[in-house]
Amino acid sequence: MNRMFSAFVLVSFVTLANAAPLGLPEVPIPPDNPQTDDKIKLGDKLFHDTRFSTTGEVSCSTCHAREKGFTDNLRVSEGINKLTGTRNAPTVINSAYNMTQFWDGREPDLEGQSKQPPLNPVEMGLADYEPILKIVRSDPEYTTQFKKVFGKTGNDITIDDVAMAIAAFERTIISGDSPFDRYQYGGEAGALNDSQLRGLQLFTGKGRCVSCHRIEQTTALFTDHRFHNIGVGFKLVRGKEAATAAEFLKEKHAGADVDITVLTQENMSELGRFAVTENGTQVGAFKTPTLRNIEVTRPYMHDGSLETLEDVITFYNNGGRLQEEDPLSPFMSGGIKPLDLTNDEQADLVNFLKALTSPEYQHQVAITAARETSHAKN
Repeated sequence: MNRMFSAFVLVSFVTLANAAPLGLPEVPIPPDNPQTDDKIKLGDKLFHDTRFSTTGEVSCSTCHAREKGFTDNLRVSEGINKLTGTRNAPTVINSAYNMTQFWDGREPDLEGQSKQPPLNPVEMGLADYEPILKIVRSDPEYTTQFKKVFGKTGNDITIDDVAMAIAAFERTIISGDSPFDRYQYGGEAGALNDSQLRGLQLFTGKGRCVSCHRIEQTTALFTDHRFHNIGVGFKLVRGKEAATAAEFLKEKHAGADVDITVLTQENMSELGRFAVTENGTQVGAFKTPTLRNIEVTRPYMHDGSLETLEDVITFYNNGGRLQEEDPLSPFMSGGIKPLDLTNDEQADLVNFLKALTSPEYQHQVAITAARETSHAKN
């Protein structure tokens, strides 16, 4: 870990211990996993350790890289041996505020979430946690750190301890103070340009975005923490929803691991929240993601099927489809209807979304723009 990233972590922890960044509430900390400087440093090391995969090449940070907005900017993530899953990697930024983790909410907290990728065959590929435990129980640096943080050595160190440290580190990855925050909560009238101001009005009005991507009186997480079917991925299981659901339930009740199933079987992945709740009304429903720093966390949706913010707005403007001639999902949430936005209004909405980028990620916007310009020339 370089010194710049170390500074970022320490600054984030200081912010966490005192006051959250402008626009964000205090970070919720579980009483059984309090934050400490040493635990955060340990979690940082664990988060970036590639030895916890069968190839020695994949770590948590492979799919959640800071220089890519704590995601990987791929349609679906790549794990060991370039194997791909079915889901787009959600950003870790502000994941501390999530009421559930993963696109389908199958884990309630960061501690539980961190224990799944090591055992997934298309992520880190381990058969069990023993290779991880062997490393943390024998590596001199780890043994010192675990003794200091948890008062444990040798076989007393458990995978739950590893998970708690990683979660503690992830709870420092918080980011607010965007131009929107400075305008909305900081009283800085010039923080948004005219197009972004019009976009904000559309976001809270005609576009109805705020219905799910909530803005509160003093803070904004830009999510309702709920699950909605907006039509993404519908064509993959069109006409086969009931059969797919029945097949999934048969496998699940026979002992299949939900995490492995939804990341390795594309049709099963499209069942969304249903895979967790088995509630037929939640077929194809996925968690409302935060919109903070969305400019640097492309591509979008649970399957990474929408490449640009312009694509996202077009999708919503057409009532849950990219092309007007595309079929509509019969399971779609009731609020998904055509918006009848003009081209100028769509452009204003995109510009507003770009006003949700925090200062520490602004440099990524310039890097991405330069890369796209170079790619276009070639």
